[in-house]
Amino acid sequence: MRDPMLNLARHVSLRQLQVFEAIARLKSFTKAADELYLTQPTASTQIKRLTDVIGLPLFEQVGRQVYLTEAGRELEQCVKQIFGVLDRFEMKVADIKGLKQGYLRLCVITTAKYFAPEVLGRFCQRHSGVDVSLKVTNRDRVIERLVANKDDLYIMGHDHEGHGDLIVKPFAPNPLYVIAHRDHPLVGEPQIPLARLAGEPFIMREPGSGIRDIVLRTLDQTGLKLHVRMELGSNEAIKHAIYGQLGLSVLSLHTLMQEGPESQLAILDVVGFPLERQWFVTYPKGKELSVVAVAFLDFLDQESEGLRRDLARTHGYLTRHHAKDTRSPEHLRSAS
Repeated sequence: MRDPMLNLARHVSLRQLQVFEAIARLKSFTKAADELYLTQPTASTQIKRLTDVIGLPLFEQVGRQVYLTEAGRELEQCVKQIFGVLDRFEMKVADIKGLKQGYLRLCVITTAKYFAPEVLGRFCQRHSGVDVSLKVTNRDRVIERLVANKDDLYIMGHDHEGHGDLIVKPFAPNPLYVIAHRDHPLVGEPQIPLARLAGEPFIMREPGSGIRDIVLRTLDQTGLKLHVRMELGSNEAIKHAIYGQLGLSVLSLHTLMQEGPESQLAILDVVGFPLERQWFVTYPKGKELSVVAVAFLDFLDQESEGLRRDLARTHGYLTRHHAKDTRSPEHLRSAS
């Protein structure tokens, strides 16, 4: 009698299961292909081969929405168990090797790309046998990956307060400032009231952005309604729009760390700003961290003071146009 599991073991690849898992989780062939750096036809071909081996359809499409069939739901549970076992094995191997060899998978929100690669570089210089994977994406995708336990650690700008199923550790400040072109008439004015911003055109990130959400929520509490002139999908695009004097924006000081003394940008001294935020590293509660991941958590604690110094230097560059004292602000030195 033919053993059907022997047929699966022979003809189903881990790559096919990986593609299946991504589609099941993201409910989209396009998003799954993008996450796995595949073309959509390649992802579809992998699923067709998997479907042919199993002999039952795994997905059904209604309009543009992708749904799992009954067989697909059963396979999804099996795949989660398979990848869970492989993840635990990978961590055990890393523990056996210690820090002589190992692998760290780090996923960060878009704004963290301004410091995360440098931090990872310094970590790898200290531990030369460690390889790293850095995934940079928007907040919603980071949360999706966190829920699916796709990476070792996650860096976000929101503490997810009330989520008891996560371990959340702050490690550096993430202040948000009102930014203008250096020739804007408000540059240099001390203690600008929020009401002065009501008629100014603003450039905002797209809906779903963490910074957009906190800015609008903060201003709603004061009753101030911003004139949003345009919405852009990246911090770099917003900076270039400010270079073009298209309006003001609120940005994390980390996004401005490459700006020097001759920058075209300036920080406005607005009452109620900066909005004090923190960077957090997080992972699911109960997750068994590898030796490499634990070492990186410790390394982040050591890096926090350097990140504060970088922020203070950037603040100094971008406030030199102010008439008032522009020494490094105390909150960047003392934030925990």
